Amino acid sequence: MQNPGSLHKAALFAHRGFIYALMALLALMALVPIYILLINATRTSEEISGGLALLPGANLANNWEALTSRGFHVTRGFFNSSFIALATTALNVYFSAMTAYGLHAYRFAGRHILWGAVLVIIMLPPSLSFIGFYQLVAGMGLLDNYIPLIVPAIAGAGAVLFIRQYMATISTVTLIEAARIDGANEFYVFNKIILPILSPALAAQAIFTFVASWNNFFAPFVLILSRDRYTLPMLVAMLHGDVFRVQFGGIYLGIAASIAPIIVFYAFMSRFIISGLTLGGVKE
Repeated sequence: MQNPGSLHKAALFAHRGFIYALMALLALMALVPIYILLINATRTSEEISGGLALLPGANLANNWEALTSRGFHVTRGFFNSSFIALATTALNVYFSAMTAYGLHAYRFAGRHILWGAVLVIIMLPPSLSFIGFYQLVAGMGLLDNYIPLIVPAIAGAGAVLFIRQYMATISTVTLIEAARIDGANEFYVFNKIILPILSPALAAQAIFTFVASWNNFFAPFVLILSRDRYTLPMLVAMLHGDVFRVQFGGIYLGIAASIAPIIVFYAFMSRFIISGLTLGGVKE
């Protein structure tokens, strides 16, 4: 007769093995498209048309030359997209955290009405208000300007919801009251006490906002008119024109160049998520 303890260990081992296998499968499904993209960025158009390959080709230099010699200004596109995405992320994260802090820490008349307004804004599709937004921007003379792409990030209803729900799961009232008793003003409490506690949520929201802003194509396409102000996704979209009809390797290389900053930003911000969760676990 087998030992019940051995049966339990065997069942636990099988359960963990199934979970690890499932996680490996999901990771493989996520990485395979990126791997194929990178491989195709090194191949010729004929090789790409011939089918998939697992090994890189030898046409990377030619693809890069074809990419940069026909109007695809990588450096300028990187600068434009980086400026918009970083400014949008900073404004969205900071002011959304400040709004969430006000709704969470203060008790004032109309607080629930404001919170309901935030929820209603989240439910409304952004496309419904874009025509009015365009008319407002045109009336203010801000077409072909980055201001309409950056400043509205201050009113991030989704970020407010995310950060406020995170604040509801941690104990911050005691720290806030203690800081007030010690004579700290509200800006000091928010910037020096609350923001470090919210670092995991802020890092996660920064990743979401940066990716959304970097990949945003529709709004810049409508609002930006000058080619020297084009973002990197707009330049990548131009690669599908007649000039690049047969330069599939250059197209893949341009797409690969456009997603590289997202991977770098995620790798940089993910450490704040991990360190914040670890710090919270130690405090508990």
